[in-house]
Amino acid sequence: MPTSPNQPGRRAVLTAGALTGLTALPALSAGSATAAPAPAPAPAHPSSTADGAAQRHRWRTAVIGGTGFITGVLFHPEVKGLAYARTDIGGAYRWDSRTRAWTPLTDHLGWDDWNLLGVEAMATDPHHPDRLYLALGTYTQSWSGNGAVLRSDDRGATWTRTDLPVRLGANEDGRGTGERLLVDPRDSDTLWLGTRHDGLWRSTDRGATWARADFAPEPSPAGQGVTLLVAAGRTLYAGWADGGPALYRGGPGTGWEPVPGQPEGSSARVPVRAAYDAATRVLYVCYADAPGPNGQSDGGVHALNTATGAWTDITPVRPGTTAPDGSRDTFGYGGLAVDARRPGTLVVTTNNRWAAVDTVFRSTDGGRTWTSLKDRAVLDVSATPYLRWGEERPKFGWWMQTAAIDPFDSHHIVYGTGATLYGTRDLVHWAPEIRGLEESAVRQLISPPAGTAHLISGLGDIGVMYHDSLTASPSRGMATDPVFGSATGLAMAAGKPSYVVRAGWASGGGNGAWSGDGGRTWRPFAGQPAIASSAPGPIATSADGRVLLWSFVHWDGSTHATHRSTDNGATWTEVPTFPRGATPVADPVDPRCFYAYDTATGTVLRSTDAGLTFAPAATELPSGDTQFRLAAAPGRTGHLWLSTKWNGLYRSTDGGGSFTKAGSCWASYTLGFGKAAPGADYPAVFQVGATGPTTAVLRSDDEGATWIRVNDDAHQWGWIGETITGDPRVHGRVYLGTNGRGIQYADPA
Repeated sequence: MPTSPNQPGRRAVLTAGALTGLTALPALSAGSATAAPAPAPAPAHPSSTADGAAQRHRWRTAVIGGTGFITGVLFHPEVKGLAYARTDIGGAYRWDSRTRAWTPLTDHLGWDDWNLLGVEAMATDPHHPDRLYLALGTYTQSWSGNGAVLRSDDRGATWTRTDLPVRLGANEDGRGTGERLLVDPRDSDTLWLGTRHDGLWRSTDRGATWARADFAPEPSPAGQGVTLLVAAGRTLYAGWADGGPALYRGGPGTGWEPVPGQPEGSSARVPVRAAYDAATRVLYVCYADAPGPNGQSDGGVHALNTATGAWTDITPVRPGTTAPDGSRDTFGYGGLAVDARRPGTLVVTTNNRWAAVDTVFRSTDGGRTWTSLKDRAVLDVSATPYLRWGEERPKFGWWMQTAAIDPFDSHHIVYGTGATLYGTRDLVHWAPEIRGLEESAVRQLISPPAGTAHLISGLGDIGVMYHDSLTASPSRGMATDPVFGSATGLAMAAGKPSYVVRAGWASGGGNGAWSGDGGRTWRPFAGQPAIASSAPGPIATSADGRVLLWSFVHWDGSTHATHRSTDNGATWTEVPTFPRGATPVADPVDPRCFYAYDTATGTVLRSTDAGLTFAPAATELPSGDTQFRLAAAPGRTGHLWLSTKWNGLYRSTDGGGSFTKAGSCWASYTLGFGKAAPGADYPAVFQVGATGPTTAVLRSDDEGATWIRVNDDAHQWGWIGETITGDPRVHGRVYLGTNGRGIQYADPA
């Protein structure tokens, strides 16, 4: 089952921890809304030598299938098979009907543009099928950068960019509402953009420049602002979520006014989605008492006859009745779509219906009667087994705030969830239509030296995966016994790779587990410290698998004493000399040695008694950032590498007693190792770092003396500073964790 609302999933953690986790990244500069060209996706090519020598690589995405919140889907009304999807932290995609797969459109956004990987809204132009517009911006907090609008004349193959003077919030509450971006049906050069805290904006030159529109409601710095924009014929409608009338109509020349007779009360507080049936001249609106995706307990669906001005309440089921388990059946309404081929036919989704489980309602008579499509749905998740969440059957959905009906096939309906995009072509059989769309936030990566899997991953929201194939979703689904939400630790015994341990936020059954078969199957630790359930953190195992060290860090950043086990997790004792909150690092050869980096003091500590005690070694290293990372080179005792962001890269060959700063790069964010180059006797070193102006994926085959750039300008994925590793069996292969675009991997071309 998915992470429950009271447990921090990846998006809760990302939002709460963004201040400490991302403020160090260069922010976008504020300024006027003027056009600026953006790098466009292109075939792999060598990059500038200013960022180090380059080598051609073939980049691919390890297949899991979705894994994140699909916040919007649009079919183009005039082109069969053309559709777009947006996500909260993983960019936008275009559907390729020939391959039945999604093509990513925003992978070119780089390190400095990390805040633009969240897509707040998108828009197509019915009169110009090749045009596409994206409104980008992940957070609206003061530490984030301003948003931007991308516009394309070739369906997202290339882009022109306009930086906005306002912030957008694609990973904040209300991200499933919309769309907040609209091409004016009266003039294709005019665009409208609804913002959360800065009112309504208008462009008259296809998004090249923007100006604040005359819109009556006063925006709030803490509100939701304009939640949706929709055209009903030549009239524009805007949803408003910050009190007072919730739906306005108007446009240039006429001004904006509240729609007369609109529904009131808590169930109609926030307009979530709207869709217009041109044949019947009816505008349908879904409402909830909160923007979602969490926190909704009431809602409704209403129809406005735009010809007569009459409103009709067509809510399928009233929230607040008794659910099958005896609890109160509370929820709101979310996704909404009309059938372009069948007047009066529409679908709506419930949202935040945890007791009775969310559903898709369908009506063929304008909302007078409804059928719940969930009630006879047959779900096939064989292509993405993790969707079973450790259960026998998958769930129909949660976080369901977008739905769409193919304008060329009335039985082709899709709806987004917090993990996938389900589709049907007969109203009964449903399967994920998710190929090519990968949205996981990656926390840990291990590439085993032997066995079927070349990769084991720790992920936000969906736990740990054993990748028996890189081109198909893991056949075992997510690791079970126990099932995790977000993984917080993953480690393999270097001298005994069949032994793997993991830690994370559990859905029951303990917060730590071990595997004796290389990560295929798992058993929970027989015991765990009391703090583990509320602050599971990083974990390490000695080279021989006999000693475990488990660090504890709460999602709010508070730290607790690290614990040690010598009986495979049955019993645990505190290690008073281990720095609280630090990540334990095991020596890959000597089972008696562990290391830790105290980021508060800039001190490396080491243990030579199997983690029983720790003593200071090197001091006066960079300090003050919990994301500084220590890594141990495989096959050697005491070879440590320290990534300290823009403070540089440091190296020790004496177990942390002394460090030398590398002069070959000025920034290092995360680092890992792979198979040595032919003729070399030291592992290949991979890092996310910088030798020039661009933060990039780099490889060194000469112990960090020189670096080769592995990625190119078309493959950047925003913020990629969490985890990276090479493959101990394949020289040159690298696995890279992204923050919303899954696991990227590459081989030299």
